[in-house]
Amino acid sequence: MAPAWGQPAHGEESTLPPAQGLVLVNRALLNEYNAALDTSHPMRYQMRKTSPRLTTTKEICETHEGDVARLVAINDRPLSTADAQEEDARLNELFAEPGKQHHRKQSEANDAARALKILHALPNAFIYQYAGSAPGPVGRVEKFTFRPNPGFTPPDLETQVLLAMNGEIWIDPVHQRVTRLEGHLLRDVEFGWGILGRLNRGGWIAIDQSEVGGGQWRIVRLQMAITGRVLFRTHLFDTTEEQRHYTPVPANLGYRKAIEMLRESSK
Repeated sequence: MAPAWGQPAHGEESTLPPAQGLVLVNRALLNEYNAALDTSHPMRYQMRKTSPRLTTTKEICETHEGDVARLVAINDRPLSTADAQEEDARLNELFAEPGKQHHRKQSEANDAARALKILHALPNAFIYQYAGSAPGPVGRVEKFTFRPNPGFTPPDLETQVLLAMNGEIWIDPVHQRVTRLEGHLLRDVEFGWGILGRLNRGGWIAIDQSEVGGGQWRIVRLQMAITGRVLFRTHLFDTTEEQRHYTPVPANLGYRKAIEMLRESSK
């Protein structure tokens, strides 16, 4: 999974003292947590999502009333006339029924709350070890490995998975931001007393992040290959998401105006 830029050069020595390295990790993770709390810089972007069976491309616009998305391609081909009409009908229905958008915003808020719990736990959930400096996409990055901290007690269901994960993290020392994180499941993780769900050993997730303009950092690539059980069925979560073409939109943008913007760009 790791790209070439994430590998320390052959024979390169670790140059960051342990205490200084820990400070860098903690500052970077705090910056990620604070950035996740800040919703004052909405963006419009394109997301290409690939799974073994299907590839979709969507234009997404963030608003204070929740995200709005328009499907623009299937399997890297423009929508057929029938698919475009169906997408227009869906957006027309969403435009006319604010309750549907409110439900979407609530779902996004729930997802964000779960992500914040994970981010808040990261400094204490793992033991970090410096692994050297390496060339990054822009400048140098500092690489660290991490493993479960035996002294960490998960405060909630979401953070239990951290007890079964190790991996690597790359940090931009100038901006003190995380540029890449890889996590690997060391063992099965049970949720809901083994009835509601389980994530299986061997799964992994990789997240790439970069500065996308105006000092804003966003995820630009997410890869996930995890098998698990939901209720009594086994599922494979095998996807790659690539986010690109980030551009800022007004902070007071409403979801209906966002729909109009997405419609206009599709003409």
